[in-house]
Amino acid sequence: MKFSAHARARARRYALQALYQWDLSGQELGEIRRQFAEDEEFTRSDVAYFTDLLNQVPAQLDTIDNSIADHLDRSMEQVDPVERAILRIAGYELLFREDIPYRVIINEAVALAKKFGAEQGHVFINGVLDHAAHKIRPLECAGKSEKVNGL
Repeated sequence: MKFSAHARARARRYALQALYQWDLSGQELGEIRRQFAEDEEFTRSDVAYFTDLLNQVPAQLDTIDNSIADHLDRSMEQVDPVERAILRIAGYELLFREDIPYRVIINEAVALAKKFGAEQGHVFINGVLDHAAHKIRPLECAGKSEKVNGL
């Protein structure tokens, strides 16, 4: 399936904002999705991917958090809420989206952290995800996996 990298990046940005809102407010996911759908720019994102992230990150939350916890210097609850949402999106992608190369996942997460996170949050995100990727995808990180879709 063909997709636009820019539309996918926009979907991650919207998902970050939506998951941040969900994490802090506990608001229903369907209502959050409706709010984002009202934004004119939203249609320029990969809406299906946004919906996947918005539904699957909360559904797989324990698995995602457990996969990242060993690589944190604090509990997940103590991580800044923006950075927590970024880690959860990237954690989901590392665990469940093998079609996305780990380097793309880390680069996208770092870009989100630079734009929305604390001043040095991107360094934290990069370190945590690099360690997590090596544990979750050891063959790919060692350069021994087959290329996916010619990437």
